[in-house]
Amino acid sequence: MIEDYSLLGDQRGAALVRLDGSIDWLCMPRFDSAAVFNRLLGTAEHGFWQVAPAILPDNVSAPLPVRQYVGDTMVLETEWATESGTVKVTDFMVPGDEAPQVVRIVTGVQGQVAMRSLLRARPGYGRAAPRLEHLAEGQLAIELGEDGDGRLWLDSTKSVQADDGDIHADFTVVEGEQVSFVLSWREGTDSPPPQPAPDALLKYTLNHWTEWAARCTYTGAKRGTVIRSLLTLAALIYSPTGAIVAAPTTSLPEELGGIRNWDYRYAWLRDGAFIASVLARCGYLSEALAWKDWLVRACAGTPGRRQIMYGIDGEPDLPERVLPWLPGYEGSTPVRIGNGAAGHLQIDVYGEVADTLYEIALAIPDEAPGIAPLVVDLVTELETLWDQPDMGVWEIRGPRRRFTHSAIMAWAAVDRAVRLIELGYATGPLERWKALRETIHREVCENGYDAERNTFTQHYGGNALDASLLHAMLCGFLPPEDKRIIGTIEAVQNDLGTTSGLLLRYKTEGKHAGVDGLSGDEGHFLICTGWLAEALDRIGRPEEAAEVRDRLLSLRSDVGLLAEEYDPRTRRQLGNFPQGFSHLAVLRAVLTTVPASAGPERVPHLPALRAGTAS
Repeated sequence: MIEDYSLLGDQRGAALVRLDGSIDWLCMPRFDSAAVFNRLLGTAEHGFWQVAPAILPDNVSAPLPVRQYVGDTMVLETEWATESGTVKVTDFMVPGDEAPQVVRIVTGVQGQVAMRSLLRARPGYGRAAPRLEHLAEGQLAIELGEDGDGRLWLDSTKSVQADDGDIHADFTVVEGEQVSFVLSWREGTDSPPPQPAPDALLKYTLNHWTEWAARCTYTGAKRGTVIRSLLTLAALIYSPTGAIVAAPTTSLPEELGGIRNWDYRYAWLRDGAFIASVLARCGYLSEALAWKDWLVRACAGTPGRRQIMYGIDGEPDLPERVLPWLPGYEGSTPVRIGNGAAGHLQIDVYGEVADTLYEIALAIPDEAPGIAPLVVDLVTELETLWDQPDMGVWEIRGPRRRFTHSAIMAWAAVDRAVRLIELGYATGPLERWKALRETIHREVCENGYDAERNTFTQHYGGNALDASLLHAMLCGFLPPEDKRIIGTIEAVQNDLGTTSGLLLRYKTEGKHAGVDGLSGDEGHFLICTGWLAEALDRIGRPEEAAEVRDRLLSLRSDVGLLAEEYDPRTRRQLGNFPQGFSHLAVLRAVLTTVPASAGPERVPHLPALRAGTAS
């Protein structure tokens, strides 16, 4: 199952380790590098690296390991208790500026345990076996071929054998003994990396993450939960540029056997804005500023109209293609790399980015004079776009519509620009934009609101509902006590809620293409449930909010990770993993657990947002 995996990360690339000690996904040196271990989306023939007791996988007496992250870090420990003894495997990727490395340290805890390391690299997303070069005792070079610059180098404290493209080592560890494996990526093909010192790398990595977690300024309830989700979000940051990826995987399905399989290893402006906002609220202002700097650089490459996503270096071109040789996760095809949504028009992005920049500007006043003009630039661009049909927050692949959430977020963008101009941080056409703010507000209330049912609707002229309306209700468009806010929250909860206690994001049509232009169904999109908890808190229903929040938290894996969606029927996580949106939902749901009477002022650094004019 997807939740059987744990995440390793170095803030450049990522790996997923299954409960049985197998790394089934590895992109190195970057999140968007062609994976060299691909069993996640295929079979064992597409590459993996397992370090585990030497017991056949189909042996019913094989021990079930116990795993955990070490303290407040991204260092994973997996422990097996066998009939002959106990052994621990410590896995991590090394953060920093040096060549990327995956380190696996085997430690004998008690007795003796026969172990096996089997590394089957398949570069280019599993397309071919690499050429292996045996350099010295315990060291091999792995050619990446045309799908990757540089080489991989395996260093081991035990001798390794290479046969038919596989690298394996069989050994026994006794109590107190340690065996280490280090897989390094190095640019170029000739010079091996310096001889690794696994113990020193472990100490450095533990210190890095422990010090990062200690910077968190949140001291309230469920701090451990907050720290774990913050660490997960930190692992999605591409530290060389400040970009934040939506998830470190591609094509994990939203429906088992379905076609809703997308590549999330890129930097969405929306996702980055949401995550930068919550990082700033928890004291990580430097990370929020680094994201802002990446945003400026990335958007400079597409003057006229910014894209809704870019590559982690700011690349605008993310062509989408299918990898036909991979059979997909549990047969879910197609397996895609790249993302065609990069060319979408999604009006809501302007509001989400403007809102986060506004928060950062108020949190760091010294930065405000440099940040406020960015919001002005956004609204200058938005002036010619705000009333166009778009693909909306869910990136539909059907006909464009006037989505209500998009319109409300356009209002939010103009509102934040007006506020920054009024505060003296920027200059702009203040009176014209105040009038535009009122025009958008009036239009939404006239065309996006169903007075008979007392709810805003998914799009103008329709009667369907959408969980994104919950997010729209949180941006200050109307005061929380307004009957339309309360009515919309109740309507979404009733229409899209299920007996599982979770929310659908909107209703799909099974075999028929729905509003998103796609056939098939999906699981429950977890950020929607997080929005519901936040919205219920906002309107003064803390008991209901707590129930929703606790249900969301109960879905986390044993190591505190969440995928994009959850299927209550099969009790399985679905979609790309771990998903930034889902951990954002956890954080926002926990961070808003204060008395509703506090209103918007409860958010650190933020003044109360004035409600828009009621229509």
